[in-house]
Amino acid sequence: MDYKNMKFKICNGCDRGLCRAACGRQNKQLNTYDWLADVPGNTQSTDLVEVQFKNTRKGYYHNVNNLDLHKGDIVAVEANPGHDIGVVTLTGRLVKLQIKKANLKSADDIKRIYRIAKQVDMDKYHEAKSREHGTMIQSRQIAKDLNLQMKIGDVEYQGDGNKAIFYYIADERVDFRQLIKVLADTFHVRIEMKQIGARQEAGRIGGTGPCGRELCCATWMKNFVSVSTNAARFQDISLNPQKLAGMCAKLKCCLNYEVDDYVEANKKLPSKEVILQTQDSDYYLFKTDILAGICTYSTDKNLAVNLEEITAKRAHEIIDMNKRGEKPLSLLEDGKEKEPKKPVDLLANADISRFDKSKKKKKKKQPKAPKTQDNANTSPVSHAQEGAKESNPTQAARQEGQVNRQKRGGQPNQNAPTGQRPGASKNNNRRRNNNTPRDNNRNGKATESKPAPQKPTPQKSTEA
Repeated sequence: MDYKNMKFKICNGCDRGLCRAACGRQNKQLNTYDWLADVPGNTQSTDLVEVQFKNTRKGYYHNVNNLDLHKGDIVAVEANPGHDIGVVTLTGRLVKLQIKKANLKSADDIKRIYRIAKQVDMDKYHEAKSREHGTMIQSRQIAKDLNLQMKIGDVEYQGDGNKAIFYYIADERVDFRQLIKVLADTFHVRIEMKQIGARQEAGRIGGTGPCGRELCCATWMKNFVSVSTNAARFQDISLNPQKLAGMCAKLKCCLNYEVDDYVEANKKLPSKEVILQTQDSDYYLFKTDILAGICTYSTDKNLAVNLEEITAKRAHEIIDMNKRGEKPLSLLEDGKEKEPKKPVDLLANADISRFDKSKKKKKKKQPKAPKTQDNANTSPVSHAQEGAKESNPTQAARQEGQVNRQKRGGQPNQNAPTGQRPGASKNNNRRRNNNTPRDNNRNGKATESKPAPQKPTPQKSTEA
């Protein structure tokens, strides 16, 4: 099957194991879970429809023509001027709740839906979308030539191509009247400028956070709440700017998710300034596990010395006892005295004399036994050779080889020195008896001609 040329429709079927009509993020951001999708008569309860455009831009419209709209349908809606193309993301009763979140001030902001998009509308839509990236790059160069302290982060063309929205970021107020004139003369469209923040820019562009998931601002977050460093302090997080900053270079929005639980858990813990007094010594709060409710105390105010872990309940009990003038034996809950730590003797289980033991002496090599040869009828290996085998197996192997050669080639030379190959003296005598002529070279060096090689006479081997 050719998977490369297949046209996959993202809006059809189930996405992430969820029904297409009810939920599923599909290919749009800021998706809303429609938990009333299966309720009969949900779509007939209101004619309001939520339509989403590029990235995080959404709009709300009246279905005045009573079209049978479902989630994922592409529709043509009213715009100023002309019309725009968007995707239906929500229908039914939940749209009214979404309008309250959007803070629409008047009903005039709610326009109407014209029709379901036709092929002609889609052709104009794709043509306009193909111009967005080039327009953004060119507009950035124009803003730079005009010395404007602003950054154009995104450009969105209207569905019919008659209007373009420029999203920009600026730290200060910018006079872009001259910029609008230049952009209108360059691109021949109606220009609309919208200022966004760093968080909105990260939501429009999208990305993956340090947690490994998609950015919250690009998936479900619609309203941005201010985040302060107090949220990190309540959760006992180190104030490291690189760890606390998100993709937008601002404090992470997720710092506010669990801060309320940490604030409630902190109320049950004892104060850091309270000193627990026992008969052993005074203890200072060293660290706390906020959610587990466990406190770690140290006998030194600034160092980790004699650390003891107790629960927050036990810490409050000791505080109440100190207020009454009583001192417990220790921080233990049963009130028992703490057992003193015994010093550990490293030599308790060690052998002190292990280094005094004499090392094993290496066996000295025994002297080589003289080679003796008996008659052919005698055994090839004598008692002396058997002893040599045990002391030096290499020498014994050599002697066995010599005996075997004697069996094949005859008796050895008795006058030959020990360890000399049998027959070596005969060859030397042959070389001495050969009277070969010697010639004198021009350089005066004597050369000796080598005798012709003689074929060895085969001999019959005798066995003992």
